Amino acid sequence: MTHAVREGFSVAELRVALSRLDRADTPATWLGQLVHQGMDQLPMPGRGATLQRWQALCAVAEHNLSLAKLYEGHTDALAVMVELAPSATLVAGATWGLWAAEAPDGRAVVEVTGSGGAQLNGAKRWCSGAGQLSHGLLTAWWPDGRGPQLVRVDMHGPGVGTSHTGWHAVGMAASASGDVAFDGAVVECVGADGAYLERHGFWHGGAGIAACWHGGAVALALALKRALLQAPCASHNAFRLAALGKVGVALQSTAALLRETARWIDEYPTADASAMALRVRLAAEGSARLVLDEVGRALGAAPFCRDADFAQMAADLPVFVRQSHAERDFAALGERLVSPGGPSWAL
Repeated sequence: MTHAVREGFSVAELRVALSRLDRADTPATWLGQLVHQGMDQLPMPGRGATLQRWQALCAVAEHNLSLAKLYEGHTDALAVMVELAPSATLVAGATWGLWAAEAPDGRAVVEVTGSGGAQLNGAKRWCSGAGQLSHGLLTAWWPDGRGPQLVRVDMHGPGVGTSHTGWHAVGMAASASGDVAFDGAVVECVGADGAYLERHGFWHGGAGIAACWHGGAVALALALKRALLQAPCASHNAFRLAALGKVGVALQSTAALLRETARWIDEYPTADASAMALRVRLAAEGSARLVLDEVGRALGAAPFCRDADFAQMAADLPVFVRQSHAERDFAALGERLVSPGGPSWAL
């Protein structure tokens, strides 16, 4: 069954659009083309169609993870602005980055100017698409330490400089992640001080990342399935079949949890979704790691060396899932589970 993302836009149509992207272009160019086609207009999370939103994220991730990184950030930025500044005017055709990571060696500081506007100084690290996207939505801090304050900025405006010298990973290199330096850049505040973290959609967006990780893992699992279909009588297929069985259990479990989480968010859109988001993110990370290991063991070195798409996905996925906070997230989930009235886990 094809699930509609919005009127006139289905996941099947999105997959067709993805298949038509020119492989020679960059993920930022691909994002611009999807935006031009209106395929960035996903349902808002928590309004009855969260699963359809995540199906789109999964489909893009299955195609290319660097594109998924930019597409997820862009669509999340649009959702944040609808939530915090619904009356704000957006530039038609703009491509947005959402940058909220806080690095110890970089901080963006926002100040009110004499004319009543705002300007930004300092640095922002880990900005996917920096230098290639048209606009940025990022967390900044006031000079007295209050924050985070969400601001939006024209990336082509004065006082904005980008650098990619700090990125050395092969995986996710095409996401063009880098550092942005601000020197009196004109910005517009979005929402109140602290509103970015306090809004209901914060954890909804965090959970959506799991759909991207899941999509990357699905792409690798499908490579194993294709290998089995192409060589049904190979003597080593018993080992590959066992690997596919393990992969199938992991991915089906994660898919079921993604569907359950999406349904819960739609049923309780204003409830604390932190435990649900942490759970599905950790599950998706775990299944992605299992898929990477099992598919690699089953197929050997050949696809890593001779299949460009497989090799890229296998390099990108480990880097992308490190957006998870690993044991810190497990501890954060444990804190929520130990509270009175937590889940019993019984059927």
